[in-house]
Amino acid sequence: MPELPDIAAYLHALEPRVLDRRLERIRLASPFLLRSVDPSLSDAHGRRVTALRRVGKRIAIGLEGDLWLVIHLMIAGRFRWLDAGAKIPRRLGLAAFDFEHGTLLLTEAGTTRRASLHVAAGETGLAAHDPGGVEPLETDLAGFSRALTRRNHTLKRALTDPGLFSGIGNAYSDEILHRAKLSPVAWTSRLEEDEIGRLFEALRAVLKEWVDRLRAEAEEAFPTRVTAFRPGMAVHGRFGEPCPTCGAAVQRIRYAENETNYCAACQTGGKVLADRALSRLLGKDWPRTLDELEALRAPPPAVEEGAVTGESRPGDATHDAPGGAS
Repeated sequence: MPELPDIAAYLHALEPRVLDRRLERIRLASPFLLRSVDPSLSDAHGRRVTALRRVGKRIAIGLEGDLWLVIHLMIAGRFRWLDAGAKIPRRLGLAAFDFEHGTLLLTEAGTTRRASLHVAAGETGLAAHDPGGVEPLETDLAGFSRALTRRNHTLKRALTDPGLFSGIGNAYSDEILHRAKLSPVAWTSRLEEDEIGRLFEALRAVLKEWVDRLRAEAEEAFPTRVTAFRPGMAVHGRFGEPCPTCGAAVQRIRYAENETNYCAACQTGGKVLADRALSRLLGKDWPRTLDELEALRAPPPAVEEGAVTGESRPGDATHDAPGGAS
């Protein structure tokens, strides 16, 4: 799902293309996209774009007459900028926003339609789409601390709670926690003051670095490869690869559709966190440290030719050790 840096890049690319331009019409290809009926979608036709804004992980396009188009890309929604009047692709296309000089195309990969479009009236209507989290790059340490400790969550959940922090999701929370050298399952209520300060500085540094980087790329061309897995990330999407800080293999916790990546050496004092599915299967055999994990992955000792052992014989079934290369 596009997060704060990705949305910032989209807005940066859209500004010279649509700001102060007239939106001629919206062509809707998927009836599942539009989630509101009042004001109507046709009310947006012919109005000039007066503002572009990020609302959490949503993109808000302000129009004359205090009307707003609020677009949530969800996991697989993406924008493309094409020539005026471009055809909407049959399988991926959701909508086209037509301007005289070009078309902003909204697509969504896959068959599950999760992306959404709302038409909102005024600031009050727009505010209804704001989950209410503080802006990470605008708050100070005191405001960050209040939001972080408002509820007793794990750090991973706290950072990705849109009611606490605006625009942070699965990918950048992994990067922030790695930079801060804090465990994703540490409880917010148990953090020391210096740990909160370290997390605050890491959050600001990581988000600013990626906002600057993605905006610079958007200067060259309209963003076409918006992904949660980017070269240059320290841990997110890099399971099994070496941590750029210490060289230990990046670990992961999988749950439902989500995956948390972390470095045990840098963040958890060498402790391997339980993967809900695999640790439940292995029970007491689940490795608790990096040393135990490496021992499981190590190849068995060589047996001299002709030696007799009580181990498996040729033809016996063999099983890979848990935690093997994948």
